[in-house]
Amino acid sequence: MAWDKRADMVVHEVEPFNAEPPRSALTGALTDSSSFYVRNHGPVPETRPGHWRLTVSGLVDHPLELDLEQLRDRFEQHDVIATLQCAGNRRAGLTAVRDIPGEIPWGPGATSTARWTGVRLADVVQAAGPAAEAEHVAFEAPDVSGIADPAQRFGGSIPIGKARSPEVLLAWAMNGDPLPAVHGAPVRVVVPGYIGARSVKWLERIVVRERPSDNFFQATAYRLLPPEADPGAAGPGDGISLGPIALTCDVTVPDDGATLTAGAVTVRGYAFAGGTRRVARVDVSPDGGRSWTRARLDDPAGPWAWTLWHAVVDLPAGPGEILARAWDDTAALQPESAAALWNPKGYVNNSWGRVRVTVEPPGQVG
Repeated sequence: MAWDKRADMVVHEVEPFNAEPPRSALTGALTDSSSFYVRNHGPVPETRPGHWRLTVSGLVDHPLELDLEQLRDRFEQHDVIATLQCAGNRRAGLTAVRDIPGEIPWGPGATSTARWTGVRLADVVQAAGPAAEAEHVAFEAPDVSGIADPAQRFGGSIPIGKARSPEVLLAWAMNGDPLPAVHGAPVRVVVPGYIGARSVKWLERIVVRERPSDNFFQATAYRLLPPEADPGAAGPGDGISLGPIALTCDVTVPDDGATLTAGAVTVRGYAFAGGTRRVARVDVSPDGGRSWTRARLDDPAGPWAWTLWHAVVDLPAGPGEILARAWDDTAALQPESAAALWNPKGYVNNSWGRVRVTVEPPGQVG
């Protein structure tokens, strides 16, 4: 498998490399680097730590240029355990409603959790002296994507309030090891609670701005369009800009399509609420929603990490559907139906988790 990934990764594209792990890989507090999902928009750039430079410019009093050693030595090191999630996670549930041409049919695996090590973006921006009118912090990387027309480097931005939050890192390590090339080495941004597109990899430029980035992937691509919109005709500013991750939940065990034995079965999964929200409750149904069991929530590894859950349910014999639904600490519940969420780019499928199973009477599963 390319990029030191596990052999059973679901590879959606080879170049650019886009892949997700099977459901069963998402059952631990941290996701091993070999299982961590990959979302790229262009080829992985060739970057060498000894030649890497980071510039900080724009609405600042003291523009910076830092190499990796200077970044490490000048600013205090911090760790953050954070879940990253692609805005297209679980898109396959939307394509089952209606086709979404030209978009990757992500399953439930375009989300993973790691321990990230680096320095706080806030400290770096503060050292540059942001101007009073600064409202956004933009990022630019060297990877060039042909998704944009004309092709351009990948980039994005976050509001300066989020950039000043202590959890946002410029990270050079992942799960205690140097950041792999496919995950953004030598340095990437990690923006906990926001869609993965804002955690820009292979970071080279930080620009403090009055307005959001005008990069294609901020201004046009990662925006939620209404169902009737033509994504090919959508321009900058159309739709809703995606930032904090919507409350979501899915089943990781058993797998979709599994054959099981009737009776008591342990169901496992993940739930996550972006922004500053927390998962408060998860319910599981073994029978397509006719009855519900409250799941037990594991303590998350940190305030920016997913919540793992499990429940023992009694599965009746026959074809069945296991459902999972989550509430956050604002008492918001996930939407029930993917059909109600369909949009032409296939973003934000945060409907109830669903796996279809075949349940045999005891003694018949060989």
